[in-house]
Amino acid sequence: MQISSVNDVKIYNLSHGKSLPEWLSDRKKRQLQKQDVDIQRRIELIQDFEMPTVCTSIKVSRDGQFILAAGTYKPRVRCYDTYQLSLKFERCLDSDVVAFDILSDDYSKLVFLHADRYVEFHSQHGNYYKTRIPKFGRDFSYHYPSCDLYFVGSTSQVFRLNLEQGRFLNSLQTDAVENNVCDINPVHHLFATGTSEGRVECWDPRVRNRVGTLDCALSSLAEGAEVQSLPSISALKFNGSLTMAVGTSTGQVLLYDLRASQPLLVRDHNYNLPIKSLNFHDQLDLVVSADAKIIKMWNKDTGKAFSSIQPQTNINDVCVYPNSGMLFTANEDPKMNTFYVPVSARAFTLLIYAALGPAPRWCSFLDNLTEELEESPESTVYDDYKFVTRKDLENLGLSHLVGSSLLRAYMHGYFMDVRLYHKVKSMANPFAYEEYRKDKIRQKIEESRTQRVPVKKLPKVNKELALKLMEQGDDEAALNTRKKKGKALPSVLGDDRFKVMFENPDYQVDEQSIEFRLLNPIVSKVGEKKQKKLRLMAQQVAASKKEAEEPEGQASSEEESSDDDDKGWVEEVREQRRLIWEEGQDRRRQKKEGDRNTVLQPQYYQIKAGQEFRSFNDMARKQRLQKTSLEDRLKSEEHSGTSNVADTAVGSKQLTFTLKKVPCGCGAEYCHSPRTSLRGLM
Repeated sequence: MQISSVNDVKIYNLSHGKSLPEWLSDRKKRQLQKQDVDIQRRIELIQDFEMPTVCTSIKVSRDGQFILAAGTYKPRVRCYDTYQLSLKFERCLDSDVVAFDILSDDYSKLVFLHADRYVEFHSQHGNYYKTRIPKFGRDFSYHYPSCDLYFVGSTSQVFRLNLEQGRFLNSLQTDAVENNVCDINPVHHLFATGTSEGRVECWDPRVRNRVGTLDCALSSLAEGAEVQSLPSISALKFNGSLTMAVGTSTGQVLLYDLRASQPLLVRDHNYNLPIKSLNFHDQLDLVVSADAKIIKMWNKDTGKAFSSIQPQTNINDVCVYPNSGMLFTANEDPKMNTFYVPVSARAFTLLIYAALGPAPRWCSFLDNLTEELEESPESTVYDDYKFVTRKDLENLGLSHLVGSSLLRAYMHGYFMDVRLYHKVKSMANPFAYEEYRKDKIRQKIEESRTQRVPVKKLPKVNKELALKLMEQGDDEAALNTRKKKGKALPSVLGDDRFKVMFENPDYQVDEQSIEFRLLNPIVSKVGEKKQKKLRLMAQQVAASKKEAEEPEGQASSEEESSDDDDKGWVEEVREQRRLIWEEGQDRRRQKKEGDRNTVLQPQYYQIKAGQEFRSFNDMARKQRLQKTSLEDRLKSEEHSGTSNVADTAVGSKQLTFTLKKVPCGCGAEYCHSPRTSLRGLM
């Protein structure tokens, strides 16, 4: 599947990708799918949606279930069932199909106009009847009320074949030498034919008389334009009861109101190629016109361009699936293209139509697929083209290509094939290799400079912690290098699990908090000890492997330094605690001063029933009692063996028991047996 964006409208080419030959075995196809990425990414919406060589025309049945396509070689017609997403049947014909039409709602009644003047009728089972018209035909239309087929071709007459009677009726005599196309209005059944002289003649089938003539050749020519040949009518299509679109052989599309002789709008494709197909998209009021190179979609009221589709091969016919954003094209290629222009939710909410419509019911999964693809970046239609200005063309010596098919005008410059651009640039600049070599040498020098002087980029959050981790990582890496060890373990900075700690401001270390101030001396000393240890180990590894023995009774330098470090961080912790206590005293003092300035409000207490509430003056006696020593309190309570009930500050009760010292008959001064202890309570 290929995604392109033209005029901010996303277009999905569902037929893009490599196709596998039918003669390959299933095993070979599976192997190719595993090896080739393009085959894996392709979307096969309808199975075998292609022709052996070329597809000439394509149509959709009225019920929307069947898609019929005619092509060659050999001449054949294929019917695809959209409900099964596969080929339903294939019928080979005797000669090439010029045009065909579906007379019924499904595929049961078909009419084919062949290149050898034969008209072939097919029913559901196959070939039903075959007849011949007097002259070579180019197009035909079916008049439903009278069951008449109108054939136009290389003659001035319009042949009529009545399907109910099974015979030819009197022909319609036109003023033209030849007639190219024809169409019948679906509302009032007006018959119109386009001539090779650039006129459109309208006939009323009820009376078989000409009711009007439009000269489209003169209306399609702009003022001051050079006329090389007379434009003929190459496409014709009705929309509603009053609107008619006419396509000319010189690439213009004229939009007419049947009540006026002059066109409402003239749209030029600027390719000087005949218009091959005209369709209307009623939901968005768009005209879909196509020549051999491009499909253009534009507004039928203003003529403003909506979008365009440019396949890789020439176009023979275009079919718009009803009430959807899907288009089928018959190309000069075996594969029939399927384009999908999805509708976005924003188009409905803001009333801005950014696409043709939703996917058909039989492939509704495309809407979900395109919504997922919108979240990921997609390639544009200009990926294979290079934008160059006129000055760039002069430098490359390609000014003579202006106006040719190799350059496509766009804004202030041109688009050209990127392969052609690189080829011409390599020829125009023979010293490109020397410049490439100098750039490579410059890159090598820059890499060596970065290795010699590493640049450390600190994160926005926890810069101090990141710097400390970087220093520790450098020391450990140097030590591992000298010891010739393997790669060091990844640090916290390089671990994705901890990257939020250096990105989210919520993880910022608060250095003013009490916990950090109490732990910082310990952490800093531990870090210093670790760094000293790493440096000491590096020095020991760099020195000789022989270790000097230390005399007995003397402590090692490491132990002395560790003792000094312990004393140092203990003093720092005490100093931090003293500062924290002083700050707390200052805060409490400021709070008291603020409370004094405020007006004191009386407080009321409610005494519940059944409870005694004594004066708060007893609190002074209790405080004096608490200040006495434990020995004095025991002496005062030594002779009391009963329970004492005391009141608290808020009126609750506190009950304490003291035991008398009772002599026991066991001979001991005091007995601790449970029975004797309980006797003292009685």
